[in-house]
Amino acid sequence: MTGRDSPIRVLVVDDQDLVRAGFCVILAAADGIEVAGEAGNGADAVALAQAEAPDVVLMDIRMAGMDGLAATKLIAGTGGPGPKVVMLTTFGFDEYVYEALRAGASGFLLKDAPRHDLIAAVRAAAAGDALLAPSVTRMLIEAFTRKPPAMAPSPAALASLTSRERDILRLIARGRSNAEIAGDLVVSEATVKTHVGHVLAKLGLRDRVQAVILAYETGMVVPGDN
Repeated sequence: MTGRDSPIRVLVVDDQDLVRAGFCVILAAADGIEVAGEAGNGADAVALAQAEAPDVVLMDIRMAGMDGLAATKLIAGTGGPGPKVVMLTTFGFDEYVYEALRAGASGFLLKDAPRHDLIAAVRAAAAGDALLAPSVTRMLIEAFTRKPPAMAPSPAALASLTSRERDILRLIARGRSNAEIAGDLVVSEATVKTHVGHVLAKLGLRDRVQAVILAYETGMVVPGDN
């Protein structure tokens, strides 16, 4: 799923026919993207994801029957090289988004986002980048301030990180992009990308979203810190 000689294949999941159709039209018209299928509920989404092996799944959260959260756990929650799931929401942030990120989603997108944001989100997810703009990270931090930590610290895993890797993890948790981290640490962006890969591998994490969650839940980064 890293080579882009072939188009990015997207599965669109939403229980509203018009919304789903709108997303499909936008994506089908974008260069390098094709619609692999569409589903109106979570159960159909899981079946199609298994049958079509899309690169990215755009997943509505609230659907009758199996909702997007349950479907995301089945599609992305096991880790590994499966499809990247981007949650679709009509709200800036709600309790389901937080749980979806923990379930394995790579980020979330507002349903009324401009079409260029939708296309950019699909490309970012396919490339393995988490959709964690600074505003999203702030929302996550606010969620952590309202919830007690759910993940016990893992001293052994964290101790395996080098000093530079710990710096990288802290900056990821504060919403910095690779380019911004490179500027902060005065290293190349390629070096940052290598360090990020090492951090994810050592901690057994799927992507940057899970790295942010771990950093806050283990207390490595505290909400309110600059």
